[in-house]
Amino acid sequence: MRKITVAILALIIGAMLIPVGFSGEANSVVITYGETTHANSDYKSIVDNFFKSQSNVDLNSADSKIITADQVNKISGGITGKTYDSSQILSSALVNLNDNSNLKVSVDKSKITTITGDMYISALKSAGITAGHVYVTSPVSATGESALAGIMNSYEEATDVTIPENVKEAATDEISTQAEIMNNSGVDADSLSKLVDDVKQDVSKDNVTDHDTIVNIINNKVQNNNINITNGDVENLANTIEQVQNVQGDVNHYKTQVSDFMGGNSTSGFSLDGLLDWIESFVAGI
Repeated sequence: MRKITVAILALIIGAMLIPVGFSGEANSVVITYGETTHANSDYKSIVDNFFKSQSNVDLNSADSKIITADQVNKISGGITGKTYDSSQILSSALVNLNDNSNLKVSVDKSKITTITGDMYISALKSAGITAGHVYVTSPVSATGESALAGIMNSYEEATDVTIPENVKEAATDEISTQAEIMNNSGVDADSLSKLVDDVKQDVSKDNVTDHDTIVNIINNKVQNNNINITNGDVENLANTIEQVQNVQGDVNHYKTQVSDFMGGNSTSGFSLDGLLDWIESFVAGI
């Protein structure tokens, strides 16, 4: 389950790197539409109205991109054997880097069923993104994963700087780990999020990369917070946190590259505020 989740999410993020529909120049406002949403005028209108009402941005001045099922399916068959239907690509995102103070994410909670605003923020910070305002919605209920992939690509397009692939891979692995823990142990998202944040703070503070030490930190936090997860979950969580720690150098390099564009906010130290809070599952709309 974990490997399949990682592979699928990696495919989605990878597919987002294919240039479809963006202009040749960087733009501080970028919108990513799910294929299903873009193809349905009513769906697109719902999404655009949310973006207009929440962001007060002139959508005509924004770059836009379509995430297609075909892009994912060209490579998914050889890795997982899965094929996505074009009716599953729903959630959409707007990234506004003109608002380049502290990172903010506004999620349409009536439509996005899985990924919360805090989860998006955590993921973006782990990728070295600390500024901008992100808006996420869908015309109908969806997990928010297409929007997640779109956000990452939108920052790349807006800044003209590519997020390192190993950072994305670490992010994807952490996403699937949290999803697996929630599915296996029945831990609610808030409790798991707090556990992960506490662990990451300790690991980041002391720059811990030793697996056994990370396991001990997790076990202590689990006991102190009366959270019931399996030994396997602890091991998986330790592996993913260790992986994120190991890509700190590339994260810091990326943050340095985008610091001027994003008002200098990206130069603060790397944070393990990342990614473990993304996804519960991917079943309905991606």
